[in-house]
Amino acid sequence: MKEAIVAVIKTTPETVLADIERAMRYAGASDHLDTTKTTILKNNISWHMPYLSANTTPWQLDGTIRALKKLGCADLVCVENQTVVTNAAKGERLNKFDAVLDQHGVPVKYNFKKGDMSWVSYTPKGKMRVLNRIFPDGIMIPDYFFDKNIVHLPTVKTHIYTRMTGSMKNAFGGLLNARRHYTHTWIHETLVDLLTIQKEIHSGIFTVMDGTLAGCGPGPRTMIPVEKDLILAGADSVAIDAVSAKLMGFDPLRDIDCIRIAHEEGLGVGDPDRIEIAGEDINNVNWKFYVGDNLASRAGDLAWFGPLKWAQKLFFHTPLVGVFILASFLYHDYYWWPLFGKRIMEVVRYTKWGQLFEEY
Repeated sequence: MKEAIVAVIKTTPETVLADIERAMRYAGASDHLDTTKTTILKNNISWHMPYLSANTTPWQLDGTIRALKKLGCADLVCVENQTVVTNAAKGERLNKFDAVLDQHGVPVKYNFKKGDMSWVSYTPKGKMRVLNRIFPDGIMIPDYFFDKNIVHLPTVKTHIYTRMTGSMKNAFGGLLNARRHYTHTWIHETLVDLLTIQKEIHSGIFTVMDGTLAGCGPGPRTMIPVEKDLILAGADSVAIDAVSAKLMGFDPLRDIDCIRIAHEEGLGVGDPDRIEIAGEDINNVNWKFYVGDNLASRAGDLAWFGPLKWAQKLFFHTPLVGVFILASFLYHDYYWWPLFGKRIMEVVRYTKWGQLFEEY
């Protein structure tokens, strides 16, 4: 028996806005979002550079806003976070979110600005696997997130530490503060804990995932964008992540620990055989995506999962963390982007999706 539904819709630049609405309708957005509540649009800025496949696309944001307004979700707010190496305002501008949000009159709030929201201690009702141990003085989350819908806007892409990233990973930046790098050794368990918290605090959860240009390689930044022309939508974060993983060629329950754990704990459906696909027939689809490594991932593997794991408190709980932050920033913005990323985008701009990006 099918226990969850995920919409997978083939799309084009000419029809993508309508296709997003159709995907949301197929996946039952109206049944899972409370139209009387504020709806948070949680976009994804993995990198502030305009690198398609790494970040929420402007058409993904545009189509989702249009569809939500038609559903009756009138109070929309975009909430952004930044990482130690990603600048939210720069990402908002370079990835053209600002133009879309201005067009629709949707305000932006930042989880790191005191005037927008405060961080409060939260005691989860459900089982915590690691967060209570990682943060023994209390799990801190933004007060603004309580009693609101949240619509996640990730892309279909690989990730150097979680193999793939999607709806579950999209909550990471919003719900945890800048010290979330403490959790990387236990990243899969952390994502399951965050899903438990989301289910407790939000009035509704939904995901619209962009697979128009999917990311293959050492994500979430240094990937190769691949045209796949798909939009995914679903109310079950585990199920939509499982479908995304399957499309990329991974076994969701065997290869992606956070999906397996969440499935076993009853937080969602991670078994593709128990997920109804509305739209495309994806039974025989396998993109054969891979993750691979880059300089940043090799350093992270040593510190979070390898022989230097014992020294984490020295590396990440002292001023030494600044060295790692600076190294990652320099690597991505001043080495990989000018030598590889910018050149890749020069090629992508001539694709149909690159042309649509230029139009925004």
